[in-house]
Amino acid sequence: MASNPQLAEVSPAVASRAETGLATLVLLSGAHFVIDLYSSALGALQPLLNEKLRLSLTQAGILGGVFVFSSSVLQPVYGWLSDRFPTRLFTVLAPAVAGLFLSALGLAPSYAWLLLLVLAGGAGIAAFHPQASALAAATSAHGRGRAMAVFVSAGTLGLSLGPAYFTRMATELGLARSWWAALPGVLLSALLAVFLRGSHQVPCGRRRSFDGRPLAAVWRPLALLYALVFIRSIVQITYAQLLPLYLKLERGFSLAAANYALTLYLASGALGGFLGGHLADRFGARGVIQVSMIGSAPLLLLFFFADGLLALAGLALGGFVLLFTIPVNVVMAQELAPAQAGTVSALMMGFAWGTAGLIFVPLVGWCSDQWSLHDTLAGLLAFPVLGFFLARRLPG
Repeated sequence: MASNPQLAEVSPAVASRAETGLATLVLLSGAHFVIDLYSSALGALQPLLNEKLRLSLTQAGILGGVFVFSSSVLQPVYGWLSDRFPTRLFTVLAPAVAGLFLSALGLAPSYAWLLLLVLAGGAGIAAFHPQASALAAATSAHGRGRAMAVFVSAGTLGLSLGPAYFTRMATELGLARSWWAALPGVLLSALLAVFLRGSHQVPCGRRRSFDGRPLAAVWRPLALLYALVFIRSIVQITYAQLLPLYLKLERGFSLAAANYALTLYLASGALGGFLGGHLADRFGARGVIQVSMIGSAPLLLLFFFADGLLALAGLALGGFVLLFTIPVNVVMAQELAPAQAGTVSALMMGFAWGTAGLIFVPLVGWCSDQWSLHDTLAGLLAFPVLGFFLARRLPG
C-alpha cells in the first residue's frame, strides 16, 4: 500500500505543534505553581508580622480581606483587560510582581506599608489567572480538559506547599531577609518572557454579546448554588488566612508547626476537591454537597476541642470533606446554564470565595478582639450546618 506523501508532510508539523503545546503547558503550570505559592505568603507570615508591628486581630483581619479583594475579587477586571488588550504581559509579569511584593512583607516598616504591599502582590496573582488559564486551555486542541487539569493541579500544589516554603525562608533567613523568596517568581517571569512570545494564541473567534436570558431562567438554583459556595468559602478562606495566627497565639504552636498544619489543611482540601468530582459523577452532585456540609462541621470541631494528633486528624479530614464541593458546584452551575458556562464558572469560583473572604476575614478579626480567635473560628462552623439545609433544596 502506497504511503500518502501529504500525511508524511503534515505529521512532523503536527508533532512539532504538539511538542510546543506541551512545553507551553509545562511552563504555564510551573508559573501557576509559583503564583499560588505566593498566595500563601500572608497567612504564613502573619504571626511574625503581628509580633513585629504589634497588630491587633482586627488589623490582621483587614489585611487578609484586602489581600482577598486584590488577588481574587478583582480577577474579572483583569480578565476583561487581558481580553481587550492583546499582550502577554499579564501572564509574563505576574509571577515577578507577586513574588517581589509579597516576599517583601517582612520589610514593611508600618501597617500602611503592609497594606500597599499586599495590594500590589495580590494584583500580580489576580492578573495571572484569567489570561494564563485561557492560554493553558489553548495548548491542546483535543485535550483541553486534561490541559486544564494539569494547570489547576499545579496551582493547588503550590498553594499547599506555600506555608512550608515561607516558614523555611523566615526561619532560615529571618523575616527581614525573606525577600529572597521572590527568586522563583522572578525566574519564571524571565522564562515566560523568553519562551511565551509567539506561542499559542487564544482563539479570538467572533465576539458575542452577553445574553442574560439563560441565567434569568435558572436564577433560583444558581442563587442557591452561589450561597452554598459563599458559605463554604467563609470557612475555607478564613481558616487559610488566620489558622497559623490562631495556632501560634492560642495553641502554643511554633511558627513552623503552625504553617505545617496549614499545609496539611490545604493539601487535604486539594485531595478532597479532586475526589469530590468523581463522587458527584457516581452519587449525584446534590448528595455530595449535603455530605460535605454536614460532614465537615463535626470533624473541624474535633480540631478545636481535641489535642495532639487527634486534633490534626480532625483538621485534615475536615478540610478534605469541606472541599468536596469545589468542582461539584462549578459543574452543576454549568449544567444549569451551558450557554453562559464561563460566566457562571467565574461566579462560582473566584468571585464567590473572594467576596466571602473580603467580608469575613476582617469580621473574624474584629470579633476575635472582642472575644477570642478560638471561639470565633469555631463559631464559623455553624455555616456548613446551614449549608446542609440549603443544599436539600437543590434540584436533583
